[in-house]
Formats: sequence, structure tokens, C-alpha cells
Amino acid sequence: MRFNRSVLTAAAFGALAVGATTALAVPASAAPNTTPQKVCGSAYKTVNSAPVGSLGTVYLTYNASNGKNCVATIRKNPGTVLDMSTWIYVSDTGLGDEDYGQYTSYAGPAYVYGKGHCVDWGGHISNVYTQVSGSNCGAFKEHRVTFTR
Repeated sequence: MRFNRSVLTAAAFGALAVGATTALAVPASAAPNTTPQKVCGSAYKTVNSAPVGSLGTVYLTYNASNGKNCVATIRKNPGTVLDMSTWIYVSDTGLGDEDYGQYTSYAGPAYVYGKGHCVDWGGHISNVYTQVSGSNCGAFKEHRVTFTR
């Protein structure tokens, strides 16, 4: 009986150790109170945003020192993993970037050189998609679309 109690005690401590390690192992994107600047970098200033239904927001940021835009899709309520994406594209240069996966808090960053160019950008959370076309290019009026699949 003494042997069984020792084995059970060791097993219990082992389970606690594994449980504590698992509880402390947070996915890289699980960051409550995340901001676009935490995702893209402190030099990036938010220049535009679009809601992804009621689930979160896609943010377009710009870094004046290097001419790059960055996009991040951030959930309103971080939690269980969901399919998420963020993307950006400059049609007249053909350059773009994207991030797609299963995340708990945000998708991104996605970067592209956009100084002096119109940009198309967007993202999705679960089954709600948002895209903005012809954005941040002076007198042109951007076009926004949000849809559910």
C-alpha cells in the first residue's frame, strides 16, 4: 500500500507540473489589450481602421520614417482560437503581404511599402470579412465591404 501511495503522489505532482506548464504556455498571439502599435511597432501610427462586424477591428498603420504600412486584425474579446487573417496590397506595384491562421487575439502584422500609393487592406475573424479598397490616397474615396460567409 505504501508503494501505491508514493506512486500516486508522484503522479499527482507530475500532473500538477504539466498542468502548470500548460497553463503558463500562452500562444504568441494571446495578448489581451493588444494595440496596433504593439503588433506593428511603436513607430507605426494608426491612419485608418474598419470594424470586423462586432468581433474586432482591422487597423491600417503607417511609419513615416520608412514609408511602410502595416495591418493588424485585433479581436474585441480574445479567447479560444479562431480563423483570422489580415492582409494589405498595393495594386500599382503588385506588392502585398498577409497573415492567416488560427489565433486567440490578433492576426498580423502584415507590411508593405505604401508611400505615395493607394492601398487595399482588410482581414477576417471567424466568418466575418472586411476589406477596404483604394484607401489613404488623397482625393479618392475608399470603398468598404463587410460580409459574412
